[in-house]
Amino acid sequence: MFKRCLSLPFLAACVLLSACKREDASQAPAPAAPAKVTAQAVESKAWSDVIEALGTAQANESITLTAKITETVRRVNFTDGQAVAAGDVLVELTASQQAAQLKDAQAMARDADRQYQRQQDLVKQGTVSKALFDTATANRDSNIAKVDAIRAQLSDRVITAPFGGVLGLRRVSPGTLVTPGTEITTLDDIDTIKLDFSVPETLLGVVAVGQDVQATTAAWPERHWQGRVTSIDSRVDTASRSVLVRAQIDNRERVLRPGMLLSVQVFRAPREALVLPEIALVQVGTDSFVFRIRPDSTVEQVRIVPGARRRGEIEVREGLQAGDRVVVDGTVKLRGGAKVAVEERIAASAAPAAAN
Repeated sequence: MFKRCLSLPFLAACVLLSACKREDASQAPAPAAPAKVTAQAVESKAWSDVIEALGTAQANESITLTAKITETVRRVNFTDGQAVAAGDVLVELTASQQAAQLKDAQAMARDADRQYQRQQDLVKQGTVSKALFDTATANRDSNIAKVDAIRAQLSDRVITAPFGGVLGLRRVSPGTLVTPGTEITTLDDIDTIKLDFSVPETLLGVVAVGQDVQATTAAWPERHWQGRVTSIDSRVDTASRSVLVRAQIDNRERVLRPGMLLSVQVFRAPREALVLPEIALVQVGTDSFVFRIRPDSTVEQVRIVPGARRRGEIEVREGLQAGDRVVVDGTVKLRGGAKVAVEERIAASAAPAAAN
């Protein structure tokens, strides 16, 4: 009787334990659904390596206009920032004394020329000696030289533009006494800008005359100026171990000004390279990985050697081949061997069209 009483609770416990196991089995989690990701095939594209530097803008031609003599300003014929052509008269200095001397010298030159003509006719007739004719010739040439000297003095009193360009601020006014070296204004030809920038000497082998450049400035961050490398300095700076490179940029709108700081990109000749979206890259310490999709829709983690980067794209030097499909979006939730459901990725080039 006692044994029967013990067996009843034992049987009840076994039944309860079996029921709990069946309930736990019915509540076990189902297999995880494939992770939804977007993928893209590795493509071979034309790739142009870019050298980046900072450069200083300079005018194609630049000069500070100064006086050559000591004299007072009679007339100023320009305004601040005016565009002028070569030969335009900018400043006239007082020249009344020289003008009177020129008239006197011209009168004497005309008289000396008449004497020369008479002596020449008489020499031909044989009535005048050759010595008298030589004296008349010397007198004529001397008076012509005096006229030329006074005209040169007058030209020093008229300051003209040696080339076309844009004037700076006016530094003198009518009546100002100027002396040799007195600054009158500046003149810059900025239709073409010379852009000087330094590159390390290690890049001397890849920088060449004729390469295309693109420049930007903080003043107009949305604009880009195109140009071309025109010359490379013949010397390397011993302190910085860099070489000065000069490019020319079209600036016919006259937006850029001499002295501006510009960011420069020098584009090398294009080459074929394997290219991926940069967001596909998974960085683990110093190593770079991507998730490549297998034919069975599972992923494997592949180590790659990245190269240069540009605007959301990265060059793949080792680790992948053209046509390999890699995960672009959704890498944070993946592990090697995980099952994925690939969704079609919207091309970046289609985004602007969709926005419109």
